[in-house]
Amino acid sequence: MAAATVLYQRDGRIARITLNRPEKLNAINDAMPGELRAAVAEANRDDAVHVIVLTGAGRAFCAGYDLELYAERARPATYSQDLPWDPMVDYALMSENTACFMSLWRSLKPAICKVRGYAVAGGSDIALCCDLLVMAEDARIGYPPARVWGCPTTAMWVYRLGAERAKRLLLTGDLITGREAGQMGLAAAAVPEPDLDATADRLAARMAGVPRNQLMMQKLMINQAYENMGLATTQLIATLLDGIARHSPEGFAWKARAEQVGFKQAVKERDSGEPI
Repeated sequence: MAAATVLYQRDGRIARITLNRPEKLNAINDAMPGELRAAVAEANRDDAVHVIVLTGAGRAFCAGYDLELYAERARPATYSQDLPWDPMVDYALMSENTACFMSLWRSLKPAICKVRGYAVAGGSDIALCCDLLVMAEDARIGYPPARVWGCPTTAMWVYRLGAERAKRLLLTGDLITGREAGQMGLAAAAVPEPDLDATADRLAARMAGVPRNQLMMQKLMINQAYENMGLATTQLIATLLDGIARHSPEGFAWKARAEQVGFKQAVKERDSGEPI
């Protein structure tokens, strides 16, 4: 059997969920979204659990989708159809992943995301579906595929930061540090990396002391405000646009470049700031 891409452990009133592909910086493969949703469901079934802490094994939270699997492989491949492109096939795939990530947002137990290293691209989608972020000051978060080959399907940047700051990041694909995320209010706390685990644990313990029903009430009330702003509609559009981005002329050209020189070089060129 393949090794689990997501690990689950209960620690008193805290459920600890860990993305478990450290050799790939916990990059997302076919199995990870479903295994993440299953772990969140397990935490919600367990009446002993009050709070979820989500993190990544090793030196990063999540480096996004595994581009060795999805960008370097020749078309047709997962998320990369030959022409003519059927947007509904693509939407069915990506909306399922979005639903898996959003299981954190819709969890009746609040979720804290602990970020060291990187939470980029699809990894930032996962992180921003959690209720609170605790980041190392030198960690990096952002959505570089906004430059070519992507649109954040959860659309959580605009709901977490507002229009202007979301545009600042998504119109450039720039990364920000944990320190900057804290200053923007994107992260609840940004601390030196050696203090990250203890800081997240203190926050989780403080929340875990609150009755489950009280935690549920507060989370449901706050989330409903965002649902009333049209979150589901925005995510539908974002997921369709993500498919378009991977099948646009520039998206086709970038994938061909990744197949030719490898995804790391293609990403380096895309993010260099040179005209695309």
